[in-house]
Amino acid sequence: MKHTISVLVENKFGVLARIAGLFSARGYNISSLAVSETQDDALSCMTIVVEAEDEKILEQIKKQLNRLVDVLTVYDFTKKEHNERELILVKVSCPAKNKTKLESILDKFQAKMIQRKGEITVIEFVGQQEEIKQLLHELEQFGIKELVRSGRIAMASS
Repeated sequence: MKHTISVLVENKFGVLARIAGLFSARGYNISSLAVSETQDDALSCMTIVVEAEDEKILEQIKKQLNRLVDVLTVYDFTKKEHNERELILVKVSCPAKNKTKLESILDKFQAKMIQRKGEITVIEFVGQQEEIKQLLHELEQFGIKELVRSGRIAMASS
């Protein structure tokens, strides 16, 4: 099961390394990581997505995260109502004759064409992981030349 965890930390050198070390020491791969300053530049919010079947070990990791001096709060979104999004930039090959077809797909997903040079088009899309998978599946017909993704970000619904 994938767990989405938000960690509010002091924005200091080495905090990310210590937090990542907790996961790697227990053999858990972080499948997504997004870190940025909050409205207070002394604080950063880390959104970590980790695959873990054993709830007990994940609880222990959360407790150990809470013990780190620079960690202020740890919040597990996994079984709670929340909003989550991810950003992708995709570069596809699209000759002029296929531009209308590509635009139709982009309209369906509310994705944006942010650059077009010759036969190469760069697309921006923000959505949930399942929506991203569906869009990428539809874009395969154009030939995906490059793909970059942000890590997942999440926020409690209330």
